[in-house]
Amino acid sequence: MFGTESSLSMFLNTLTPKFYVALTGTSSLISGLILIFEWWYFRKYGTSFIEQVSVSHLRPLLGGVDNSSPNPSSSTNGDTDSSRQSVSECKVWRNPINLFRGAEYNRYTWVTGREPLTYYDMNLSAQDHQTFFTCDSDHLRPADAIMQKAWRERNPQARITAAHEALDLEDCATAYILLAEEEATTIVEAEKLFKQALKIGESCYRRTQQLQHHGSHYETQHRRDTNVLVYIKRRLAMCSRKLGRTREAVKMMRDLMKEFPLLSMFNIHENLLESLLELQNYADVQAVLAKYDDISLPKSATICYTAALLKARAVSDKFSPEAASRRGLSTAEMNAVEAIHRAVEFNPHVPKYLLEMKSLILPPEHILKRGDSEAIAYAFFHLQHWKRVEGALNLLHCTWEGTFRMIPYPLEKGHLFYPYPVCTETADRELLPTVFHEVSVYPKKELPFFILFTAGLCSFTAMLALLTHQFPELMGVFAKAFLSTLFAPLNFIMEKVESLLPSSLWHQLTRI
Repeated sequence: MFGTESSLSMFLNTLTPKFYVALTGTSSLISGLILIFEWWYFRKYGTSFIEQVSVSHLRPLLGGVDNSSPNPSSSTNGDTDSSRQSVSECKVWRNPINLFRGAEYNRYTWVTGREPLTYYDMNLSAQDHQTFFTCDSDHLRPADAIMQKAWRERNPQARITAAHEALDLEDCATAYILLAEEEATTIVEAEKLFKQALKIGESCYRRTQQLQHHGSHYETQHRRDTNVLVYIKRRLAMCSRKLGRTREAVKMMRDLMKEFPLLSMFNIHENLLESLLELQNYADVQAVLAKYDDISLPKSATICYTAALLKARAVSDKFSPEAASRRGLSTAEMNAVEAIHRAVEFNPHVPKYLLEMKSLILPPEHILKRGDSEAIAYAFFHLQHWKRVEGALNLLHCTWEGTFRMIPYPLEKGHLFYPYPVCTETADRELLPTVFHEVSVYPKKELPFFILFTAGLCSFTAMLALLTHQFPELMGVFAKAFLSTLFAPLNFIMEKVESLLPSSLWHQLTRI
């Protein structure tokens, strides 16, 4: 026993200050590298790598149970309802005001060299096109059969080539749609192609409308032709809006909503709201909101923030935070603030784009309601309308952060809406080009424990390395004293064991 203690003491005495400098410096370097990797992984994936590995791989080996896994025996109807709501909240929706690929997205790529759309977003669009523009009887017409394959093509040039092949055989509305969306380099060209598609689409729609009750075969054809016609008319209205013929666009949208009132999946009312705001026809905007801002209908950032804008418009020109703090808020001001709080609770990402605290990018073709993608799509088209209302952005700037004081934290409960879904960050990272856009995250995540731990370890070991380099003798004495103190309990235990055991038994154990 005493030989072991003496050898340890001799080993400590032989260590030089250079050893301690090298030891602490190496420890600082390793912990610094771990810190850099952990920070990069957290910024890219929103979680700690060490925590993820420990939960995914080490916990099952140690026999741990994931507390987050659902227990069928303990689930309640309330849990089921909330999970259903979470699924619906995280559903990806078609952007009702999406841009044209050829005339807008591709021009952005030509100028900047950046791809504004992700593969996931374009793949969802391909699925939408197959759902809207194809049916089981397409093989009966050669042009429709070609277009059915064209919508599945990943290569844009192959799709355009297939559309031209279909038109060589016969007039085909969906072929003109594809060329208008992807080949046309200007909105004027796209509008001409959509007008050609409209003539063919109306003819097909009238024909299948008369035959839709003659069998399921004709019924599916009519459903497809209805989708094609609605899509063409909506895009033509959007062309008119982009070319400055806003009143014409509003009329086309109103007619379309009257003709096909049940096709709410296209969300044409959001196009109508944006056009009416451009005309500054606020009375008609309020009438549209009265119909669609209903508790039984799904909400959107366009609905909530447009309602807030109208109420802010009534008071924003005379609003002063100093005066409001002295005299209190009037009834109209309180209504405006409550509308802003409601909108911010629905989508908390929008204000930073409207207040230009965060740079905008081109909106994706699909959005996630209450997510960053929806906020970009809304602010991209509606920022000009907020700027046009005097004082509206100032009122938003003064009041939007007050929303978060009313929402319970953690977000297990909402205030006016369901709790904010946890899946938005993952979906938005798939929809948005993260190469040049930093996805907005809500609620802002706290730094994981291991990042804080490695940061503290790196700082502590770096400080020790610096002190050892500057004061080698003093730090050598400190290190020896620290190690001696560290091993003191072990030495005490060994002495007690030695005093209790017979010397012969202890001698046999040391030999073993």
